[in-house]
Amino acid sequence: MRRRSLLIAVPAGFATLAACGDNNKSDSAKASDSASPSASATSAAPPPKIVDGPLPAVTAGTTFGKKPTVAKGTGDPSKQLAVKTLIAGSGKTVAENDYIQAHYLGQIWDTAKVFDNSYDRKTALLIQLAQGSIIDGWRYALAGKKVGSRVIFSVPPTWGYGTSGNAQAGIKGTDTLVFVADIQNTFNASSSAKGTNVAQSDASLPKVGTNTDGKAPSIDVPKGDAPTKLVSKYVIEGDGEEVTADSSVLVQYKGVLWDGGKEFDSTYGRKALTSFSLQQVVKGWAQGLTGKKVGSRVLIVIPPKLGYGDNPPPNSGIKKDSVLVFSVDILAKM
Repeated sequence: MRRRSLLIAVPAGFATLAACGDNNKSDSAKASDSASPSASATSAAPPPKIVDGPLPAVTAGTTFGKKPTVAKGTGDPSKQLAVKTLIAGSGKTVAENDYIQAHYLGQIWDTAKVFDNSYDRKTALLIQLAQGSIIDGWRYALAGKKVGSRVIFSVPPTWGYGTSGNAQAGIKGTDTLVFVADIQNTFNASSSAKGTNVAQSDASLPKVGTNTDGKAPSIDVPKGDAPTKLVSKYVIEGDGEEVTADSSVLVQYKGVLWDGGKEFDSTYGRKALTSFSLQQVVKGWAQGLTGKKVGSRVLIVIPPKLGYGDNPPPNSGIKKDSVLVFSVDILAKM
């Protein structure tokens, strides 16, 4: 499967895209429809010192998950990274390189001008806390925090957008930024589906393992002819919201060939999750995941006409007109 990433340095309405090559789709990555400032993908700055303040007060929307109102900063902001946990969560601990799901608001210290927030979009941010994926201030401020926490932090230019700032967002190169983030979830290479096991009683279909320990599930392909139509069935049914045709999702997956059961791709083997838009994958993935619930493990059997047909990706191990079998854990939806 071909994978491309759109590196976005601002936590705004965006998608990190990974594509299963669709011969009818462009191979280029696309940003979301929401305007989002961007910045350089890497930073040469050394790690900041984490200090307690100063930080402005949250004057309204003080409960977790509610859009906050944050006062204007007073005096000079810290030249280091000021971080304070306003609400301490009790969930999993966030680590660098995890994907986090969070609502957030960002504003400028001196003016209290809000340049972006996810609350109004009613869609939480889903982003990897990795260098090149997000501004360094987020990486250092949120690593070590727990799911369920609300964190306020100020980011000076050194760990934000540098001296160039970001004109699209109205951020100058001298601006210190203030963020409030509500951490809703965190995901890493050991994340799995969570839900209720569903009976796999059709002997003509592959049987998928139901382990939820972060290890790759088994996929046992039966002898006999492959189905000629798309198959999409729950192995584990989660209780999250349904995926729609225009969703972007974060997944664990494993893919094998119907003919011989040989594995040709797996996030488990790479020890790295994948996120992508359903509008940029082969039709079998898009149709197979649409309508399925977040938290689920789904068996997808893709006939050639909805997969790669007679033009599989080079060096993929996939032959022309192959039937593809996938186990997909839907971890989160954007």
